[in-house]
Amino acid sequence: MQHALVPILGFSAFSGTGKTTLLIRLIPILKHHDLRIGLIKHSHHEFQIDHPGKDSFRLREAGAATVMLISSHRRAIISEISPTREPNLDTELKLLDQSGLDLILVEGFKTEQFPKIELHRSSLNKPLLYPNDQNIIAIATDTVMTLPDNLILLDLNDPEMIAKFILKQMMEHL
Repeated sequence: MQHALVPILGFSAFSGTGKTTLLIRLIPILKHHDLRIGLIKHSHHEFQIDHPGKDSFRLREAGAATVMLISSHRRAIISEISPTREPNLDTELKLLDQSGLDLILVEGFKTEQFPKIELHRSSLNKPLLYPNDQNIIAIATDTVMTLPDNLILLDLNDPEMIAKFILKQMMEHL
């Protein structure tokens, strides 16, 4: 990724595997190790972060191509993508202020080329992604499996284990 100024690590899986659930458990552990975490989540849906009746929604609906909401606690920038297109991770990284970050975690973007941990839940009966994605560096799963030597097996239900892997593999240079 040309526009990644800090290490970037993806979490790739089929819907319903628990990517968000794992990230919600993993981020506080990494934060406890004094890492400043950024997160990019790919959504396949037309999402709204502002809602009908709110000023920001009304201003965007009136035709503003970009709306910035800002307070003493946070900032949100809502930009319309026109014409609509599937997002490209490297392009989106260019827009992300990475100056205060140590690591960017990415949920989704499974066809893009960057290091990823595949999440696999056996009960979903979905195929493994790693045979078709050479960017997968580890598999976090809830089952025992034999993997090629170049992949690390992680316990999907053990975010501490996954955090240790991230700290060792992605953050050694800090």
